[in-house]
Amino acid sequence: MTRAFAAISLPEAQRSALAALQLMLPLPRRVPEENLHLTLVFLGDLDDAGLEAVHEAFCAVEGAPFELTLSGVGLFGGARPRVAWAGVAPSPELLALQARIAAAARRAGAEPDHRRYTPHVTLARFAPGAVEAPRLEHAVVQVADFRSGPFSVMDFVLYESRLSPKGAHHRALVHYPLGG
Repeated sequence: MTRAFAAISLPEAQRSALAALQLMLPLPRRVPEENLHLTLVFLGDLDDAGLEAVHEAFCAVEGAPFELTLSGVGLFGGARPRVAWAGVAPSPELLALQARIAAAARRAGAEPDHRRYTPHVTLARFAPGAVEAPRLEHAVVQVADFRSGPFSVMDFVLYESRLSPKGAHHRALVHYPLGG
């Protein structure tokens, strides 16, 4: 079984800017810089046949290259935050691409998450209560005007994610070019 997801890989400049942003926040468990990405759809565990079906479906996804800008910082989890994230400036092109990829995954037999898509780059994950919420919230307010980009999105990537006690390790399996 392969734990897989589709994402947009980030250019080095954006990953470096996000790594610097992480250092400004009191985060207990930062996502390593090499793992920073913009998830489009999480696919879960797929057997070889399922992975091949998703690959074939992704080969048929069409879209033109577009520009993205990372913008803003926030927390998921309400009063007991569990994820710190960097946001993405509004992009109809991103939302359209994500919808096409999710539909292709479903047609291939995968069961992507059915929650409303909220584009973001995860900066850190932590157990609720693992951080002092008021301190973290104050720090997030201080960097809320974060922006990085724009950068060109020329493709999307099918990734494998291997979990370990030290965290996840992501490996690009296939790049799917946009616009041809």
